[in-house]
Amino acid sequence: MVMFFVRALIFLGSAAIGLVVASLMLPGFHLDWRSPLGFILAIVVFAVLQSVLTPWMSSVAQRNAPVLVGGIGIVSSFAALVVVALIPGVGLSIGEPLWTWLAAPVIVWIVTALATVLLPMLFVKKEIEEHRADKR
Repeated sequence: MVMFFVRALIFLGSAAIGLVVASLMLPGFHLDWRSPLGFILAIVVFAVLQSVLTPWMSSVAQRNAPVLVGGIGIVSSFAALVVVALIPGVGLSIGEPLWTWLAAPVIVWIVTALATVLLPMLFVKKEIEEHRADKR
């Protein structure tokens, strides 16, 4: 159960880093920093959608178009960003220029993937090793 919460926190942290990096890099990608609730809601909704859409889209692609399986991460990032941007009150908006809609999922996907690998190595490696040692 502890590992589930650790993984969830790592995924939320990686989603936050991905969204922040996209916000800093892209002119039409905006996170509302003035509203902490909207900012947190954007991160949580994106992370939940991403974690639900990726396996679902992967299974659909595996059955119907196996050649698309490799790009599912970017496609699910795009879908999650569209949904989050459409929800009123969530602290994320995507606008002009139009290429922002294409670049944002790629940036968020790359940064989130890197953060998902690097965050455990930076913060929880020692705790995980201690937890595993305690179980033995």
